[in-house]
Amino acid sequence: LRNKVALLTSLHQCTDGLAMAAACSATHDKLSTDYAFPGVSLTFKELGFSVPLPNGQTKTILEPCSGHFEPGQLVALMGPSGCGKSTLLDMLAMKKTAKYSGEVLVNGHERDSRTFPRIAVYVGQEDVMPAHWKVREAIKFNTALKTKAVKGHVVGETVCDLLLEAFGLTGVADTYVGGSSVRGISGGQRRRLSLARGVAAQASLLFCDEPTSGLSATDAELCIKALRAIAKSLNVLILVVIHQPRIEVAQMFDKLVLLTSNPGRMSYFGPMDQAVAYMESCGRPVPQQVNPTDYFLDLVTPGVRLDASDHFVACFKEKLQPQLCDRVERALCEQGATVEEMLLAKPGARLGRFAVPFHMQFMQLLRRKLAITMRNPLAIALPLLLPVALGAVVGAMFTGIGSKEFQDQISFIFILVTVLGLGGMQLMPILIDERQFMKHEASESLYTEGAAVLASFCVDVPLAFMGAAYQVLATFAISGMDSEYLPCIFSWSMLLFFVYDSLFGLMAAIAANASQAQALSSPVLAFFMLCNGFIITKPAAPLFVQWVFPINPNFYAMQAIVVRLAKDAGLAGQFVISYTGYTDSENTQGIIVMLAMIVVLRMLQLVALRSFHKVQK
Repeated sequence: LRNKVALLTSLHQCTDGLAMAAACSATHDKLSTDYAFPGVSLTFKELGFSVPLPNGQTKTILEPCSGHFEPGQLVALMGPSGCGKSTLLDMLAMKKTAKYSGEVLVNGHERDSRTFPRIAVYVGQEDVMPAHWKVREAIKFNTALKTKAVKGHVVGETVCDLLLEAFGLTGVADTYVGGSSVRGISGGQRRRLSLARGVAAQASLLFCDEPTSGLSATDAELCIKALRAIAKSLNVLILVVIHQPRIEVAQMFDKLVLLTSNPGRMSYFGPMDQAVAYMESCGRPVPQQVNPTDYFLDLVTPGVRLDASDHFVACFKEKLQPQLCDRVERALCEQGATVEEMLLAKPGARLGRFAVPFHMQFMQLLRRKLAITMRNPLAIALPLLLPVALGAVVGAMFTGIGSKEFQDQISFIFILVTVLGLGGMQLMPILIDERQFMKHEASESLYTEGAAVLASFCVDVPLAFMGAAYQVLATFAISGMDSEYLPCIFSWSMLLFFVYDSLFGLMAAIAANASQAQALSSPVLAFFMLCNGFIITKPAAPLFVQWVFPINPNFYAMQAIVVRLAKDAGLAGQFVISYTGYTDSENTQGIIVMLAMIVVLRMLQLVALRSFHKVQK
């Protein structure tokens, strides 16, 4: 009975597999007809990498090596830890930020840093995407930013549906991507989504760094199956760094690049289906009932029982390297189409680093920003509800302040301005989270940092402004201050808000994390609050502090509001004005200074986003 059940189960799985294969075949036929992109060859010559050590010596990570890949191949880069396989992938993908030796050519032409990202996509080990993004939206986003739709022909929806089907994501198309605090798709589905976004970019080269790490055997097989189908149907050259795939997965690869470590050296470069025979020709036949790829790694891992790394390096240099070098030299002479020619072959395409102009980048980013903001309760509660609640608490603490002594009213104004400044700090963690996937996507030439900053500004700033405005209005209404002072208090408070919002935006762009951003912001905020002309007055301030007042937004806001209140406070008001040195002759100067600070801080924020926290490889 048990054997019969197993047989029926096997037949059922086989039937399902044939049905899925037929569906995938139809999908890939559609992709190859409507979405194919010119294939490219990739050649590298004497590519190597070393790092300097503190003692002045250098450590070789990867010895100079050469190779050649044809379009439509699925290539596995394998080897033990420290062999330089990810380093080789990064250099081929033009992602290595450190200096390295050798050259890489596309169709026999040198790579151009401006146009190479248009035909190459890099999928790293981490899936960096907004948690409240939907799967379909993620694929359409890359399609819209990497392809130029032909007039009268809708590309995005069609391609999105085809890719969802090709990568087995149709059932979760309208599900959130998810994250640590948001429930969404599984890890395997998230990995396939990252790969689908890469294919949606209409790239001829796809570089994948350990796409199966952390996945179950089934999810890993699904990922590689989808990659192989894409490679064959779209003629895409796909290079994959992978660890010990099971035999069913290994057989899907066309080519194997096997490296050994200490230092990284090439020990095999050739067809995957000929690797077993090659090992046998080198005197190391693969035992029966053993996964060949596991055995390969045992042979080229220094220090283990079966270590034969030096032997296989020697065999490679004797048997494979001469013919590989000849193939590389021929490839250098066989020049095909340049990247510019490939791009111009597509109707409506444009040259340059980005596939679409700035305004289209901005519209796509603004659409995504609005969607994920409206779906995220925290993104609404922090800038809107929390300030209103805080304003109500502060107003309740100063209920009836309008009928009290003038000095008490000054304390109320000081607290109102201080709380307004402190409230903006709570938004920095959200800005830093968004910066993470912004830097990742900008490194793939999807859009410029300027478009991302402008899109965030159009959503975050109005939300934060509404929260600050409601906070001031709630505080003022509950406190009982005379309504004639509202225009002065409200206008200067909002101007001060914009200054601090710009300051915190800059700190979020500079800092590595939220804790560091708060640590950088707190001293500046404290210094401005102390030197507001009331705690430390301008006439009594030490000489080394005098320079702060002309650039202190808190000073200008406190001065303008206190002077306005003092006009109706009689002798008490005159005493405070003489004590603090406040004057109403600097209001215009204060407005100009604060507006200038807003502009300068926003410009510095953009520079910081472009210059800091780049994806390092």
